[in-house]
Amino acid sequence: MQQYQTIIGLEIHVQLKTKSKMFCACDNDITGKGPNENICPICLGHPGVLPVANRQAIEWTVLTGLALHCKIPYLSKFDRKNYFYPDLPKGYQISQYDEPIAINGFLEIGEKKVRIRRAHLEEDAAKNLHSPAKNYSLVDYNRSGTPLMEIVTEPDLKTAKEAGDFLRALRLIMRYLGVSNADMEKGELRCDANVNIKDGNYKTPIVEIKNLNSFKMVEAALLYEIKRQTEKFESLKSKKGKETRGWDDQAGVTRAQRQKEEANDYRYFPEPDLPPLNLTEIAKTMARKMPELPEQRKKRLKEEYGLGKEEIDPLVNNKALGDYYEQVISEALADGGGEKLKIYKLAANWVVTELQKLLKENNLEISNLKITPENFGEFVGIVSRGEINSSAGQIVLSKMFETGADPSRIIAAKNLGQMNDAVELEKIVKEVISENSAAVADFKSGNEKILMFLVGKVMAKTQGRANPQISQEMLRKLIPNFKI
Repeated sequence: MQQYQTIIGLEIHVQLKTKSKMFCACDNDITGKGPNENICPICLGHPGVLPVANRQAIEWTVLTGLALHCKIPYLSKFDRKNYFYPDLPKGYQISQYDEPIAINGFLEIGEKKVRIRRAHLEEDAAKNLHSPAKNYSLVDYNRSGTPLMEIVTEPDLKTAKEAGDFLRALRLIMRYLGVSNADMEKGELRCDANVNIKDGNYKTPIVEIKNLNSFKMVEAALLYEIKRQTEKFESLKSKKGKETRGWDDQAGVTRAQRQKEEANDYRYFPEPDLPPLNLTEIAKTMARKMPELPEQRKKRLKEEYGLGKEEIDPLVNNKALGDYYEQVISEALADGGGEKLKIYKLAANWVVTELQKLLKENNLEISNLKITPENFGEFVGIVSRGEINSSAGQIVLSKMFETGADPSRIIAAKNLGQMNDAVELEKIVKEVISENSAAVADFKSGNEKILMFLVGKVMAKTQGRANPQISQEMLRKLIPNFKI
């Protein structure tokens, strides 16, 4: 099959988690609300009502633009985008057309730089609910007026995987900025993907795949559409215009919906009820408030903390886990845990490996964790100082996870403290040597691996309280004197 060049651009809608809606005082959180309970005359577009722009939404869009290396123009304005649809009560949407809040940015995905054409603000539409029998539809206006930030890329993406990776990176930035949870399954991040293919001077018409609400769906829809256009290239390359298609997730195909509208179809004109925005001071303020972003955290964890990629990636890709880890570090050092780099690595091992395993096994998020950073930091300090070994640490962490209890109390209650009595330990090591003569003979014959078997026997006799390293050293010292 001939290889064509794929051209992909994305239009991403991010639902901002402001307290109120975009142009009215209605609660922006509709969780648990019945249909049409969270509305007002402004949401419903009643005649004579006046919108008031949500300053927080404007500030957050400027902040996002700066995080995406965009230019923030001196002036911006809102426009009316005119079209009729049942979920648009006014018959128009307040959006932005030729003077958006942010322009000409980029986001790097690995070695690839994806250009950002613009980021602008608009209000969300209502939600249509269609009956299973398809003989009627209902409209829930609770979502109407929710602030949406639309981010539009240039057509720089070449594969479905690149599109998925871009969206994952963008979602992570939204979470670091704190402007949106960007959960695709909840509709807080939605994507329209534009795709066509090229061969020399010939191109297929651009297809816009609407309302993709998961990374998997975005990649699957693009893969299908690229394949469809490739197979039909000869018949499609002479066609003009743009087409809107929907993704049928069950069938795994895109389906034609309508011809894509052009800008002049919407009859844009400046929103007469909202004044232009002067963004100069807002941009300066937001630049001062810019938090640490994923790439900056990644660099710091590598250079300052000495962590490796296998430790860094989970701490960067899960912001809440990374925040928790850094709080644990602070508490462990305050608790007198020991040398910094040792604490950094030890805490990363327990948080990234052991804690994440417990969270996954119990289907919990870090926000539901019973262990406070103070208690986890104390635990890391205890392990660092050698007061318990790793086996006892597993027991203590499991109990902390279950109850949230203080680690020192668990250690005392279960008698898990490290065995420090050398005389008592030597007695137990001698017992192990005496009881396992075959293994001792094997070790004397040069089988080094059998030593760990003997260490395990010591650990079993001490109920995990012996220091494995000291036990191994003592075995090496005493075995040569043992007569078989």
